[in-house]
Amino acid sequence: MSKERTNLVKAIKEKGKTLEAEMSFFDHLDVLRMHLIRSSIAIVIFTCVAFYYYDFIFDKIIMGPSRTDFWTFRMMCLIGEKFNMGPDFCVKKINFNIINTELAGQFTLQMNSSLMIGIVLGFPYLLFEIWRFVKPALHDKERQSASGFTFYASMLFLTGILFGYYIISPLSINFLANYTVSDIIKNNITIDSYLSTVATLTLGTGIIFELPIVIFILSKLGLMTPKLMRSSRRYATVIILIIAAVVTPTPDILTMLTVSFPLFLLYEVSIIVSGRVEKRKKQAELEFDKGL
Repeated sequence: MSKERTNLVKAIKEKGKTLEAEMSFFDHLDVLRMHLIRSSIAIVIFTCVAFYYYDFIFDKIIMGPSRTDFWTFRMMCLIGEKFNMGPDFCVKKINFNIINTELAGQFTLQMNSSLMIGIVLGFPYLLFEIWRFVKPALHDKERQSASGFTFYASMLFLTGILFGYYIISPLSINFLANYTVSDIIKNNITIDSYLSTVATLTLGTGIIFELPIVIFILSKLGLMTPKLMRSSRRYATVIILIIAAVVTPTPDILTMLTVSFPLFLLYEVSIIVSGRVEKRKKQAELEFDKGL
């Protein structure tokens, strides 16, 4: 009888631990939900602001890379003139017309592009909310080492957005719009196709620029080391050149190198980041061994 009572008490304790763990899980889930709700509200606010000022956003920002007076094309003309790179380096004409083929196409365009801009502007706040959710689970040293997560991740993302918008998008649009198989084919581009191209190139570049942050996290988890990255440098070089060739499909080697240079730089910075993480791990292990 005593043995059965003991087993019953153990079963109740185990059940209590399980319920406590479940409650802890749902509590964390509720906290995460609140962080995501606040992030969503920030994105909605930025989306509404973009929707309100849409005339300026559409004329100056969305359609900017399609005009020859865009900042990138003006700089190309100045550089070509200064270094005698020939008239072909200066973009004089972008050969395509923008059309709409759907009844609700222009309204959908305004909604989608406003949401896209809202996500871009709200992304730093989303990272901040993620950091606030993760921070309580970290130790003091981990908090110190990752204290700049929101700032660096936001800066890398925004730098990638600017690089994609001012470099990759206009160069790609110029090449694709002026590429012709035959003179009888006219380039009448739907606004959805144009917007998706600009959004993909711009947001894609912003995500690619997060490479050092991804390497930092993988190095913390022990899945990436600087030795592995150095030994894989030749493969990374090939992959980067392929990415540059696909993103900017142009036979101009200067354009491809212009696009690939920041990617090479990001890879080298990622090696340094991984090396610093590994060094801190070794220092922590030495301090732990000394304490024993």
